[in-house]
Parts: sequence; C-alpha cells; structure tokens
Amino acid sequence: MILKYVLNNEPDLDLKFHALADGTRRNLLERLARGPASVSELARPLAISLPAVVQHLAVLEQSGLVSSRKVGRVRTCQLQPQGLQAVERWVEDRRNEWERRLDRLGAYLAETADDEEGTGS
Repeated sequence: MILKYVLNNEPDLDLKFHALADGTRRNLLERLARGPASVSELARPLAISLPAVVQHLAVLEQSGLVSSRKVGRVRTCQLQPQGLQAVERWVEDRRNEWERRLDRLGAYLAETADDEEGTGS
C-alpha cells in the first residue's frame, strides 16, 4: 500500500509521463533507442526548428530519459533505459491490478452461471 502511494506520487514519474506525452519526444526516444546521436542528427528528419528540438531534448533530460554530453561544438544525446523503469513499474502494477480484477469477475461469472444451471433457471 505504501509502495503504491510512493509510486503514484513520485514527482520523477510525473516528469517522465510529461516527457512521454509528446509525440516529438517519443520520436526522439525511438531514434535514440538505436544508439547515440547528435542534436543535429536528431533534428534533421523533423519538421521543427533546431531550437524546438533542443527544448524537447531538455524535457527528456530533466525527466531522466536522456543524457547528453558536449564535445567541442557537438552535443551527443543518449537514451537512458533505466529512466523508463519507474514508468514500466507503474504500468505493470496497473496491468496486474486489472488482471486480478478481471480474473475475479470471470470466476464470479462462472460461479453464477454454474448456480443458474444447478437451479434450472
């Protein structure tokens, strides 16, 4: 119960969901899943300005989903897969809870059907 409260009220989790809520940021994460890339490489296929890409990357960095390092004039970004663990845990907990509820509903409906068959209704 306490763990659920902590996971549901984790500010870090809010940042991660905020970061994942935007399609452009999800596209950037998908690209980074293939390996590190420079900001200009990430911006090239997108129909938005370079400063807009930098802003999206800043949100991803603040959420812990991406890290970057600058060497000379080139900033290279890299996916931080461990940043998704809190999101994954939260989603998994919700899925498990709903599976338990649906299992209980299925058992109840099966029991009700058996009772109705036994009474001849």
